Amino acid sequence: MSTRDLARIGSILKAIHKMTERPMILMEVCGTHTVSIFRHGIRELLPSSIRLLSGPGCPVCVTDQADIDAALSLARRKDTLIATYGDMLRVPGSRTSLAEERSSGSDIRIITSASQCIDLAMEHPDREVIFFAVGFETTAPATASLVLEASRKELPNLSVINFHKRTPPVLEALAMDPSLKIDGFILPGHVSVILGHGPYSFLAEKYGKASCIAGFEGEDILLAIADLCLQIREGRPRAASVYPRAVRPEGNPMALELMDRVFLSGPAKWRGIGPIQDSGFAFRKEFSPFDARIKWDLHIPETEPPEGCRCGDVLSGKITPRECPLFSTACTPVKPVGPCMVSSEGTCSAYFRFARGGNPDWKR
Repeated sequence: MSTRDLARIGSILKAIHKMTERPMILMEVCGTHTVSIFRHGIRELLPSSIRLLSGPGCPVCVTDQADIDAALSLARRKDTLIATYGDMLRVPGSRTSLAEERSSGSDIRIITSASQCIDLAMEHPDREVIFFAVGFETTAPATASLVLEASRKELPNLSVINFHKRTPPVLEALAMDPSLKIDGFILPGHVSVILGHGPYSFLAEKYGKASCIAGFEGEDILLAIADLCLQIREGRPRAASVYPRAVRPEGNPMALELMDRVFLSGPAKWRGIGPIQDSGFAFRKEFSPFDARIKWDLHIPETEPPEGCRCGDVLSGKITPRECPLFSTACTPVKPVGPCMVSSEGTCSAYFRFARGGNPDWKR
């Protein structure tokens, strides 16, 4: 890092310290931000009056346990082939995981792009290819594109078990929670590339919460924190951005159109948080033939979380991972009990890698 870079970061930190006249609670809602905050030692640079919380920004982590069980029930059929992203394999269901089911002989494929499901369906015409789709607005356009292409090709053996989630509704749930007392949100960069600025305006207008879209470098996050401090100090909350090199105010119109062509909003259940209205993506009627829930008459039963696991409280920012009784003992990245320890973007995984040996009283 050059002398000029260090001087610029020093100026940002000086401004943050100067503007922090009262305690503030800020939440980042992106797993990549969580990791970057640790990697750059940002907590240690901030004044003690700023508390950073990690929110439900990891798509693997927020996928409900019952949703994993639903995918497992389809994977056990002899006439199916499950395709999903690699991080999903080790996420525990109520009894097992996709990785363990794969070891037992179920045909579960790791893909890096939703479009690969088209090739799989064409290569295996005698089997049903089911895409286990998860993620926020970042990955939902790719799933929409897959469905449109499958419809155009009239593929009868491809369906999607759709557990995509929308970011603004969970932000509203967090903003409404009186126990959290969040003053401002560091908004996710990847999601905002798709959404733009507008969908976050309700945070300021309805709830008086400051918000700012940030990139992923240490300087980006510090700039967002400085902007939030200014908004809070002046009492003028708004939906701001310090990430103009990637996020346009209008977002990505093509991606937004793709999602709108295929999906409607619907309810979704977030692991540990519960059901949130309009926080999911439901298929429009004309694309229901590709809905695995309808095609396979899939019923998703309620399940109890693992005893002692507090992933839900971690995801909602109510506790830090070190306050979970299983953290780093019964639950580790090698043998995870909950999803927050599985993904590289999970809060528990980040704490395990970067803060496991820190001060046990440190909860910022």
